[in-house]
Amino acid sequence: MKKTVTALALSIGMLLPFASYAKNNVVVVATGGTIAGAGASSTNSATYTAAKVPVDALLNAVPQIQNLANVTGVQALQIASESITDKELLTIARKVNELVKRPDVNGVVITHGTDTLEETAFFLSLVVHTDKPIVVVGSMRPPSALSADGPLNLYSAVALAAADDAKGKGVFVLMNDDIFAARDVTKTINIHTDAFQSQWGALGSLVEGKTYWFRNIAKRHNNSSEFNIDDIKGDALPLVQIVYGSTNMLPESYLALQKAGVKAIINAGTGNGSVANYIVPTLNQLQQQGIQIIRSSRVPQGFVLRNAEQPDDKYGWVVAHDLNPQKARLLAALALTKTKDAKEIQRMFWEY
Repeated sequence: MKKTVTALALSIGMLLPFASYAKNNVVVVATGGTIAGAGASSTNSATYTAAKVPVDALLNAVPQIQNLANVTGVQALQIASESITDKELLTIARKVNELVKRPDVNGVVITHGTDTLEETAFFLSLVVHTDKPIVVVGSMRPPSALSADGPLNLYSAVALAAADDAKGKGVFVLMNDDIFAARDVTKTINIHTDAFQSQWGALGSLVEGKTYWFRNIAKRHNNSSEFNIDDIKGDALPLVQIVYGSTNMLPESYLALQKAGVKAIINAGTGNGSVANYIVPTLNQLQQQGIQIIRSSRVPQGFVLRNAEQPDDKYGWVVAHDLNPQKARLLAALALTKTKDAKEIQRMFWEY
């Protein structure tokens, strides 16, 4: 009898930790992309139609995620990410902001096309004030393909969003087992599953549902950001466009953007954000007429040095530091909701 009671007590003791364990609640916000795509056959990994599979089907295809958290889904958009405009970007940010404000939501996952995934992630890190994990995830192969990467990426993204040790670390991009910071990750190849990289390295890795951390973000984000989605009205941001640097540039490229009503131009220059000498007069003319000139670089690594290549202080130009042109566009647009002062905008580029 004593042995039976002891065995029963041990059994109850072993079960108690599991009985008292409450899973976190994670909401998956679906926006389309390859992760929701479909090809004509299982061998079509690069030729397919994006944004076909609804959120419920995505979740049902990976039932193991329910072991990680209580997972529900919301269909915010159904779009290929190259077609996202500021309107859709604001829609995603407002939906995520609404969700993280709910006390019954512990983390959010956004499924997204990879083409502009990095931009949405960076934007969320700038405008959503929360310490709850926000994870942006995609795939390089559609669900219909052999060795589709989407299911495991989604599983890992849910694990990350449900992880208590992910709180306060910002917005993440989870791809191919790597955990990246939204601000410095970029898509570097269009045909392999290890498509996303950061010149500063990953924040960590997620393997078999467990997080492993190696660094934190040094720049301002989320709760420390001066930008807030609640302060942005309407469905558009100040118009900012990018001009890609090369040999044989045309001043007319910039003047056409002026005619279109841009408030800032990101010059994706060669090398150290270089500007051709025959383009400088045009940019100075535009800057004097109230259009912000921001020097970024088409080079994928390194950062643009202020007053190198061009006398930025003299001209009143801004440098994008290590932000690539597409992310510089977003920060510039948000900066213009606050100020038109180039020195203030430069401060923001140093801090974010």
